Amino acid sequence: MINRFLILIFLSLMLSSCANNDNTSGDVYSARETKKIQNVSYGTLISIRPIKIQDKNNNEIIGTISGAIVGGFLGNTIGGGTGRNLATAGGIVLGGVAGKGIQDTINQSNGVELEIHQDNGHTIVVVQKQNTTRYSVGQRVMIVSYGKQVTISPR
Repeated sequence: MINRFLILIFLSLMLSSCANNDNTSGDVYSARETKKIQNVSYGTLISIRPIKIQDKNNNEIIGTISGAIVGGFLGNTIGGGTGRNLATAGGIVLGGVAGKGIQDTINQSNGVELEIHQDNGHTIVVVQKQNTTRYSVGQRVMIVSYGKQVTISPR
C-alpha cells in the first residue's frame, strides 16, 4: 500500500513539473534583457482581445506517459484475470488521454492581443501573456523592443 502511495506521489510530481513558467508577459523581463539598451516608441491602443497562449513544452509526452502509468496502475486494481487485464489496458489508454489533457491545460496561459497605432503612423499587433497589467482602448502605451522581442506597458 505504501509503495502504491509513493508511486502516485512521484507521478504527481512529474505532472506538476510540466507547469508553464513562460516569461511572455509585459510585466516580466528575462535575465538576458537586463542591462541592455532597448528601443522605445509610443502609441495608443486601438484594439484589445483576450486570447489563450498554448506553450508547446518540449516534454509534452510526460503528461501522456504519466497519465498512462497512473491509469494502468488504477486499472490493475480492478477485478481479476481477464477482467483485470482489460481494465489495465483501458486504464492505460484513458490515463494517457487524461494526462495529455491535463498537461495541455497546465501549459495554457491567458494572453492579450494588443493592436497599437504608433506615433510614427504605423499600426502593429503584439501578443503577450496577460499578467497584472490591464489595458483599455485609447490607453497610451510604451513599446520596448530588443531585437525581435517587444514588450508593451502602459504609460
